[in-house]
Amino acid sequence: MSALRRLGRAPDLPLVAAAALCAAGLLQAVVPLDDRPPAADIPLTLALVLGSTAPLAFARSQLLPAASAVTAAVLLTPLSGRLPCAAALPALAALLYLTGLRRSPRTTLLLAVPFVAYTVGPAPTAAGGKPFGVALLVGAAAALAAGAARRAGGEAAARSAAEGAYAHTVLEHAARGERARIARELHDVVAHHISTLSVQAETARLTTPGLPPLGAERLLAIGDTARQALTEMRRLLGVLRDDASAEAPATRRPQPGLDQLLTLVDEARDTAGGGVRLVVRGRITPLDPGLQLTAYRIVQEALTNARRHAPGAPVDVELHYAEDALRVTVRDIGAGPALTDPASTPDAGHGLLGMRERVAMAGGTLHTEHGPAGGFVVAAELPLREAAA
Repeated sequence: MSALRRLGRAPDLPLVAAAALCAAGLLQAVVPLDDRPPAADIPLTLALVLGSTAPLAFARSQLLPAASAVTAAVLLTPLSGRLPCAAALPALAALLYLTGLRRSPRTTLLLAVPFVAYTVGPAPTAAGGKPFGVALLVGAAAALAAGAARRAGGEAAARSAAEGAYAHTVLEHAARGERARIARELHDVVAHHISTLSVQAETARLTTPGLPPLGAERLLAIGDTARQALTEMRRLLGVLRDDASAEAPATRRPQPGLDQLLTLVDEARDTAGGGVRLVVRGRITPLDPGLQLTAYRIVQEALTNARRHAPGAPVDVELHYAEDALRVTVRDIGAGPALTDPASTPDAGHGLLGMRERVAMAGGTLHTEHGPAGGFVVAAELPLREAAA
């Protein structure tokens, strides 16, 4: 197969094929292969043979004129009282196939019109009669259709590859954007703790009476280390902060946590116009700010999806404080989004992708599914031990 492809791309192939077919056609015209006598009008016969084979040499540079010339010569040959030479048929098939492959469907249909006209109303003196006209029409239509089918297949494959590349690029961009947002938010949380550690170390060194010199030196080292870590982290995430300031004005306020969930639920209830309920189960325990931020963002995104895909539908937001994990569940009874794979479409699944990024960062698991009685369910499990570690 590879050898045939290389042969098809050879630059001299049309010229060689045309020369071979011309030689075969001229030989048949001068020395007939059947019992019929040679043609009476030799010049006309030779002209028709050359017209039905020689244009193949221009298949790459002048495809449409070459196909039209061969078509005219093949259709005029029966009107002279003889059937086209055997070498004319491969030349005609090759040119019609290339026309269907490289030209538009309108051009392909226009090139089939002469064959239809010849078949519908051949001249009485035409050789071969109606059967030859039908056979010629079927062969021409098959060659044109084969070329058009291959062209359509190639265009579909290219279009599918382009759509796949576009979907992959969009999802990669969405994932990078969500990771950058997570990194910025975690920077705010961790920076607060490191700053507090530095201040407490300095305060303990300056206010503790009777502190041994070695202890003061250790506290000073702790404060210096905390400040250095804060500087390095700010330097590492400086690019993300620049991107954030370019996209939207910076907001100077603490990152949200679970204590802001009631406000979020009230805002969702007022915006969506449906019932939104917050249910808390288990014994409420203090959680790491990073874990609270992750849970808050999951609820926020799930409420946004419910408002978009199930407007006005009742929504339940449930927080379950277990011994080893915080379980966050958001369910509605609306139609819900289609459970499509985010990697398969360019415009679906970005919200779910962001939630998966956050849950994976916290070492948890996320499940999204249609509810048993309709609607859509988002369930996340965030391990407490992982957050504490």
